[in-house]
Amino acid sequence: MAGKIEDYALIGDCETAALVGRDGSIEWLCWPSFDSEACFAALIGTEDNGRWKVAPAETVIRCSRRYRGDSLILETTFETESGTITLIDFMPPRGSASDVVRLVRGDSGVVKVAMQLVIRFGFGAAIPWVKRGDDGALLAIGGPDMVVLHTPVEVRGKDLTTVAEFEVAEGDVVPLVLTYGASHLPVPNEIDPLQALKDTEEFWADWSGRCTYQGEYRELVMRSLITLKALTFAPSGGIVAAPTTSLPEKLGGARNWDYRFCWLRDATFTLFALMNNGYTEEAAAWHDWLLRAVAGNPANMQIMYGIYGERRLLEWEADWLSGYQGAQPVRIGNAAHGQLQLDVYGELIDAFHQWRNADIALDGESWALECVVLKHLTEIWDQPDSGIWELRGPRQHYVFSKVMTWVAFDRGIKSAEKFGLQAPLAEWRLVRERIHADVCANGFDPEQNTFVEHYGAKVLDASVLLIPAVGFLPPRDPRVLGTLEAVERHLMVDGFVMRHDPREQPDTSEQLEGAFLACSLWLADAYVLAGEIARAKELFERVAGIANDLGLLAEEYDTTERRQAGNFPQALTHIALINTANNLTAAKASTEKPAMQRSKQS
Repeated sequence: MAGKIEDYALIGDCETAALVGRDGSIEWLCWPSFDSEACFAALIGTEDNGRWKVAPAETVIRCSRRYRGDSLILETTFETESGTITLIDFMPPRGSASDVVRLVRGDSGVVKVAMQLVIRFGFGAAIPWVKRGDDGALLAIGGPDMVVLHTPVEVRGKDLTTVAEFEVAEGDVVPLVLTYGASHLPVPNEIDPLQALKDTEEFWADWSGRCTYQGEYRELVMRSLITLKALTFAPSGGIVAAPTTSLPEKLGGARNWDYRFCWLRDATFTLFALMNNGYTEEAAAWHDWLLRAVAGNPANMQIMYGIYGERRLLEWEADWLSGYQGAQPVRIGNAAHGQLQLDVYGELIDAFHQWRNADIALDGESWALECVVLKHLTEIWDQPDSGIWELRGPRQHYVFSKVMTWVAFDRGIKSAEKFGLQAPLAEWRLVRERIHADVCANGFDPEQNTFVEHYGAKVLDASVLLIPAVGFLPPRDPRVLGTLEAVERHLMVDGFVMRHDPREQPDTSEQLEGAFLACSLWLADAYVLAGEIARAKELFERVAGIANDLGLLAEEYDTTERRQAGNFPQALTHIALINTANNLTAAKASTEKPAMQRSKQS
């Protein structure tokens, strides 16, 4: 059975990523890219669905792990009675092929090591044909896929797996390298694993050295930035929400979704996380991906796209997989891509406006696209939609969706005014005023003194925390302060924020999901804007405190089980952590960072 979600570490080559357990087992890897079919799927099935374990063949007394400096090179140290070894795992920056390198280094004594390689293409369904190559390498081929194992270790077949046993003495370094290639092409060239280690270390040292954040949370921010870089698909600039699918929002439950795609609603938060910390090249690449993905008729704009901007993300179930610790179904693809979610229009226009404010050069077609989007939004802003949380039920007039349509027109107006762009300003100003009045009249419950989830509702959701952050109302407006109090009263569980109001399920004895970590950080941001710095710091450090030993966070946190939940690691959580850390640091220095940059627009 797969370990706890927080027991995994991340390695990657900025085109795909693997999850490595504390026990030395790689249990998730989609190859050759984030959205490919997995060849190691034990995370959401069993070891028979694919894994690669390298660990002592004797009892482990103590195990520890760390990343080598500010890199994605993982070092796991195993201590046994006979000695100590360190397993060094990494994926070199992509060359002509994608590689997973595992180096077993002897630190003391002599340790017996066992390897088990279980390759299963097609999300654990297809057993490959295995043969020896001309150079003695092991080739596993199945349909379009091929992986090649290079190692000096003698390996053998056993029960449709590849196994080996070998000894590692102090000073030894034993390499095992697995390389992906298309089965119809020549076998990929063998790499020098030690040179690859050197190159990978230099790559991350150079990239991390560009970070400009110097606040008290530097270690957390740096690890989150590295994670965000690892979730970036380098060829296109798109950033996946997570490298995994179907890790449950409720442990053992059915709220299991595929997050290996790129969401538009993260655009502005992503921009701030990159731009404010020295990564303008990545911010520009994100802009270019965004522009390409949404190009075309705005009526067809989606909430998410594939890593290259693909639109069709058909959802289906892999019924041969047992699911993460029994959580079913296992979903591949995401049907929510076809939903109408009005907030993404505001996210798009806001992101372009923030790029202009940051003096990042935009494509000449950006403004023309924005004008077409706003013309379309003029016609549809008053329609019900599926909301930010992608609820698969009847459409509603969600408050946050309406707020973000206001943001779209507000930022369009601001861009036109500030940068001298041609626009129908009188029309846009009128629509902006209508939306604002509509939200304040229908989305605010004066009896409870709070904004609610959707028009006519008596419950709220965590997206209302962003009302001051996007500049819809001042942070100390009585309606905003009342909303913060309502969030604290109804959405906080054990010190964390739920995204859905528990009162929505009065007959349910347990929460439908864990606390949403990004939402908890949004509350911290709202505290910063309201001048409640001590409360913001306390909440931020509470969220940071549940990161695993490597600084990684999933989407949610089960406060009862005290375990992370949801897909892992989650880009939005790490983006929120970066931005909140910047907000807290800026508050001390009386300078502007994400919360202030975005909210001051009106």
